[in-house]
Amino acid sequence: MRVDLTGRRALVTGAGRGIGRAIARRLAAAGASVVVGDVEGARAEATAEGIRREGGRAVAATADVSEWDAVAAMLETARASFGGLEILVNNAGIIRRGTLETMSLEDWHRVLAVNLTGTFYCCRAAAPLLRSAGWGRIINITSIAAKTGDITSAPGYGPSKAGILALTRTLARALAASGVTVNAVAPHAVATEMSAEWSPEMRATVLAGIPLGRLAAEDEVAAAALFLASPAAGFITGETLDVNGGAWMD
Repeated sequence: MRVDLTGRRALVTGAGRGIGRAIARRLAAAGASVVVGDVEGARAEATAEGIRREGGRAVAATADVSEWDAVAAMLETARASFGGLEILVNNAGIIRRGTLETMSLEDWHRVLAVNLTGTFYCCRAAAPLLRSAGWGRIINITSIAAKTGDITSAPGYGPSKAGILALTRTLARALAASGVTVNAVAPHAVATEMSAEWSPEMRATVLAGIPLGRLAAEDEVAAAALFLASPAAGFITGETLDVNGGAWMD
């Protein structure tokens, strides 16, 4: 399916690498102008420059999504650079390793602040622009851990991602009258820098639970986000698109 997003304006958080970078590139290739958000400015600029080299339109914005003022400034970049916003992809997220007993309280609060509160902040800051456009897409990147619990991280990650699912449904109802859909993409294990850190034993355990027998590619998750951003997904809202190789079916 060819997706045409010519004239649309997008913001992707956590787009300096991995899944976020793949999504930003997909949206730009479809014609959208993209604000590349990331906590590290050099990474954001590298992604934006890569998009520009490929003929797309992109600007970089540095922001820690757990800080409201930084998020508001990032949305101002979207308004100042492209005149508005129709597509928001909340991809920024962190993970901490450990157990119930070893996870620090600081790590618990930090994971919730970035993954869940950061998603809320971005949605809140973007809502006026999306409403004024009269057409919009919010796509929240969550995880299979939101449904199953997580076997590769400390306990904060799964709950933070489950909160995003509830937020997705809540905002889908709240924004529907404005022509804005809100959906989520829930990947399982993806071949990224994070999964590259796994031990051979952990990798074998994860792969054993995936019927397709492999990790997802970053671009496969990006393709799901691109579909939800497309006009073809206009009657889908409040839903979660699972990209997990059959590891969780509901």
